[in-house]
Amino acid sequence: MTKVLIIGEFKDSRLKASAGELVAAARQLGSSIDAALLGQGSAGAANGFGAFGIGTVHVLDGADVPVYSSDGFAAALVDAARGYDYIVASHSFFGRDLAARLAAALGATYISDVTELEAGGDVIATKPLYAGKVNAKFKVSAAGPKVITIRPKVFAPVTAGESPAPPAVQQLTPPAAYKSRVTSVQQKEAGEIDVKDADIIITGGRGVGGPEGFKPLRDFAQAIGCALGASRVAVDAGWIEHSHQVGQTGKTVNPKLYIACGVSGQIQHLAGMQTSRVIVAINSTESAPIFKVADYGIVGDLFEVVPELQRQILALRG
Repeated sequence: MTKVLIIGEFKDSRLKASAGELVAAARQLGSSIDAALLGQGSAGAANGFGAFGIGTVHVLDGADVPVYSSDGFAAALVDAARGYDYIVASHSFFGRDLAARLAAALGATYISDVTELEAGGDVIATKPLYAGKVNAKFKVSAAGPKVITIRPKVFAPVTAGESPAPPAVQQLTPPAAYKSRVTSVQQKEAGEIDVKDADIIITGGRGVGGPEGFKPLRDFAQAIGCALGASRVAVDAGWIEHSHQVGQTGKTVNPKLYIACGVSGQIQHLAGMQTSRVIVAINSTESAPIFKVADYGIVGDLFEVVPELQRQILALRG
């Protein structure tokens, strides 16, 4: 029997939506699935895993447990993790930081940013390389534990059941000391949707022309209820905050709909969004590289197209 441990994430004592994606990936790897939650308040959030049929959740909780500690959390989890064939985490800031340290401590095989898993005999894991120019397939056949991080919003999430059975919660032994610890997290502006969590994103690039050029895009995002993204050029120019940046040096996103406005389509930007389900490009330059990856393209002035697109969508919504 192949044993899988998924490392979940939580906020305000509730599991994040990525839990369903982790369970979906884990089910492709094995039939015996447990979970782990680490951080202050994790014991309260652990019950959420019962809705996915998970029987055991390892937690690191207590008054002295920080919000996050890369070295501390890995040290606390390493002994429990040795009993599993696969350890699966989300390729989020939390997951990829912790997973890499945990893999090093275990001396384990490590594959990050996986977008597809093929089970049956040896497991085949697919991940993008060279800023998304190629997809590489890795055959996972090594003995011992394997640590994998999965790209968010790629695996169709398992739906939580309506009558969950509370899982058995097992407390991990805290580390002797924390070399580093996060003591607080500064919240972003209220009401603003993070691009990494969004199903719809509208993104501005060099073509918006300046900070004022983001106004119609921001109006669109607020009216439609989607996230506002930006290319590296726009962020480097100081037109918008780095938290909005999509790309290799920003955030990797996988929304259902990605609308690129005035984005040329440089490779570092494509690396962060080209797995979006549907891509719409709006650009005044017909030869812009973004049109090569777009499902739909509009050659035109974004300052005319975006307001009209907003009007049409709101009219359809009634």
